[in-house]
Amino acid sequence: MTDLGLPDDILACLFDLDGVVTKTAVVHAAAWKETFDAFLREREGEAFRPFGDADYGEYVDGRPRADGVRAFLASRGIELPAGRPEDPPGARTVHGLGNRKNELLLARIRTDGVEAYDGTLRYITAVRARGLRTAIVSSSANCRDVLRSIGAEDLFDVRIDAVVAAERGLPGKPKPDTFLAAARDLGVDPSRAAVFEDAPAGMDAGRAGRFGYVVGVDRVGRADALYARGADRVVSDPADLGGG
Repeated sequence: MTDLGLPDDILACLFDLDGVVTKTAVVHAAAWKETFDAFLREREGEAFRPFGDADYGEYVDGRPRADGVRAFLASRGIELPAGRPEDPPGARTVHGLGNRKNELLLARIRTDGVEAYDGTLRYITAVRARGLRTAIVSSSANCRDVLRSIGAEDLFDVRIDAVVAAERGLPGKPKPDTFLAAARDLGVDPSRAAVFEDAPAGMDAGRAGRFGYVVGVDRVGRADALYARGADRVVSDPADLGGG
C-alpha cells in the first residue's frame, strides 16, 4: 500500500474523530477549559491556576468524558464523588462536570457548526477505493450526529463511540478495547489494522492493542509527544500519506 503510505499487509484503517476527521478538537479543548476554569476559580480563589493546553493533551484528549475529569482533577490533587451519569451540568461530581463540558460543547457546535478535514475525507475515500475497510473509533457520545452533520457516516463500515462502548462495557482510551472492538467488528486481526489518532492516549491504545501501524495526526505541534508514545509515523494530515 505504498500509495497510501501504509504497510502492504494492512487491511483496515481505524480513525479517531475529533482532530483527525473533524475540526472539533479545538472546540472540545475550549469547552473543557471553560468548565475546569470555572470550577477551579471557585475552589482555589487567589491560588487559581487555569487549565492549559498541556493539561488537555495529557489528561483529557481522547479519553472518555468521566475519565478525563478524573485524570485532570487527580493531577491537581482533587477528588470528587463520581455521582451519576444523569447529574445536572455543573454538579460538583465527576459526571456533573463532564455534563457541563458537554453542554458547552453542544452549544458551541450549534452556534458554529462542524467542519471536516477535507484531506482526511479524501484519504478515507482513497482507502476504501483500494478495498480497505474503515471504522470510526471515538470517545465522543455525539459521534454519529457529528458524522451525519458532515455527510460522512457512509465512509465507515463500523462505528465504536461512547454510546457503543457503554452498551458493551468497553473501557476507553488509553486502553485499547474500543479499537480492538472495531477491528473485531471488521473481521480484521489488529496486526493488520492501522490506527489514526491525534492524542497521546490514542497512541497508548494503538501500542497496547498491538496494531500493525499507528499514525499520529499532529495538528497542534506535538509530533515529538506522539512519537514518544508509540507512533510509527506522524503527519499533519492523513492526506500527506498519499492516496491521490
